[in-house]
Amino acid sequence: MNRLYGKSAIITGGGAGIGAAIAKLFCAEGAAVTLVDQDAAALEATCAAIRTEHAKARVTYFVADIGNQDAAQATLDMALQVHGHVDTLINNAAMRSTSAIADASPDEWHALLGVNLVGAANFCRAALPALRKSQGSSIVNVSSCYAVTGRQGMGLYDASKAALLALTRTLAHEEAAYGIRVNAVCPGSTLTDFHVKKAQAAGKPIDQLKTERQATSLLARWASPGEIAYPVLWLASSEASFITGTTLMVDGGLHVM
Repeated sequence: MNRLYGKSAIITGGGAGIGAAIAKLFCAEGAAVTLVDQDAAALEATCAAIRTEHAKARVTYFVADIGNQDAAQATLDMALQVHGHVDTLINNAAMRSTSAIADASPDEWHALLGVNLVGAANFCRAALPALRKSQGSSIVNVSSCYAVTGRQGMGLYDASKAALLALTRTLAHEEAAYGIRVNAVCPGSTLTDFHVKKAQAAGKPIDQLKTERQATSLLARWASPGEIAYPVLWLASSEASFITGTTLMVDGGLHVM
């Protein structure tokens, strides 16, 4: 239970879903965690849940829009002030768009890329000076299985997640001399709060929702957020000390279907 003992991590999009699951697991494994999200209520709820489960958890949060270019440095400054150092960055925050590529406006592209790609790049840039001072530091970018598998209706999102994989590889080259490992995970269909709330708003029973992803993985089911959090934990830990520039598919086999 101490795979990240002594480490300090920043997790973007930490208010709910995969980000919250990563935060809970990191705290359980001994890390100090700084969460950033634009949803203050979700951040408060996630931190309260973590403290209830782990009374000694060192977790704090910062409310910010990941697309705001000043958010990254402000979050980094807070993490350093509260925890003293930063050893791990998890770029998990993302926004969605369901516009077809033929219909998407430049404003839609700019807004989505501003979070999913430029936002992640801004957090990398802000964190790198602190990460370069750390021993065994790492960045894990949360991409998507659809960065490598095509589909209709989510072209903006999928393109941004594919670009995040390119950023991962390039940054791994650039930061290797400083001992910083940079990797990516590509989650498949994951049953998060987002999907549950969307189903509830449409009047769809949750039991029905749980049966709807049988064709999007070899395992014929959704992943839980925790099943994505564990590979992220592994990549952030010293157990993955010789792994960098890698894309880890956590998609139940969708990419080979």
